[in-house]
Amino acid sequence: MSVFFDITHTTHYRYAQPIEFGVHRVLFRPRDSHDLRVLATDLQVTPEPVSIRLIQDVYSNSMALVQPQSPASELKIVCTFSVEHTGTRALDFPLSPRAQIYPFEYDAEEQLVLAHYRAPYYDDPNGQLLAWANQFTQSHDVLGARALLVNMTQFIRDSMQYQTRFDEGVQTPFDTLRLQSGTCRDFATLMIEAVRQLGYAARFVSGYIYSPGLDSGPDVAASPGSTHAWLQVYLPGAGWIPFDPTNNLVGGNSLIRVGVARHASLASPVSGSWSGPVEDYLGMDVDVQVRKVTR
Repeated sequence: MSVFFDITHTTHYRYAQPIEFGVHRVLFRPRDSHDLRVLATDLQVTPEPVSIRLIQDVYSNSMALVQPQSPASELKIVCTFSVEHTGTRALDFPLSPRAQIYPFEYDAEEQLVLAHYRAPYYDDPNGQLLAWANQFTQSHDVLGARALLVNMTQFIRDSMQYQTRFDEGVQTPFDTLRLQSGTCRDFATLMIEAVRQLGYAARFVSGYIYSPGLDSGPDVAASPGSTHAWLQVYLPGAGWIPFDPTNNLVGGNSLIRVGVARHASLASPVSGSWSGPVEDYLGMDVDVQVRKVTR
C-alpha cells in the first residue's frame, strides 16, 4: 500500500556582513526507484541565484549546483518535494541460493561493480573492527547471510546510546566503539565498515525518516520527521537492502532515501564555500518537515 509524504528541508546560513559565495552542491531530490516515486520537486534560493544546474553525480544522485548571488549576508535554500513510497519488504525478499548462508561469494560481475562498496574506508591495523564484527559470525548452527545483518542492526540499537551532535562530519567506527554512542551517521558508518570487514558490499544512505508517533502529538509545530542516515547492503537476489541501526529498522516505508555514497562525507545535503573573515559566520539553521498526506 502506497504512502505519500510532503517534505520541506530549509537550510539557512547567516553572516555578520555581506560575503562572497562559491558554488554550493545541494543533494535534495529523492532517488526514484520501484519503491519510491518522486511526484513533485521545487528548489528556492535566497538571494536569487546566478545559476542552478541539475546533474547526476558519480553515484547517480540528483545534484543541484547552485551559484548564489554575491555579496550577501545570508543564504537560504528551501527544498520541497512530494513522494510516493510503496515500502520495502526487505525480510521477505528471496535471496539467491548462493547468498543465503554466510559466508558467500559475489559473482565476477558483482565483484567488479561493487568493488568500491566492499573496500573498507578506514584502515583496521590492529583488527579491532574485524574482531567486533566477528562476534556476529559465531554460531554453531547454519548462519543466514541476512540474519547476521539483522542481528548486527539490533545489537547496535540495543547496546549503544544515540546522542545528537550538530557538528559536521562523522565519528570513526573506532570512536563509536570506544564511546558506545553516536548519531545516526556514526552508527551507519560503524555498521558499514563492520560488514565490509566480513565481505559484504555496503553503502551510506542519507535522507529522511518519518516518525508517525509525532503526528498525533499535542505540538502541531513539531515535525514528524528529520534528516537521517542509514545503510544499504547488497544481497544477491534481493538487491540493495536498507538497514537502520539507529532505529532497528529493516526496510519498511519510513525511510526516504535521497543520496548514496561510499562514505558519509560524500553525501552531505548541502555543501559549498564562501569567502570572508571566519568571525563573520554567525551560524546555520536547519528545519525539516516530513508530513504524511492523503492523496
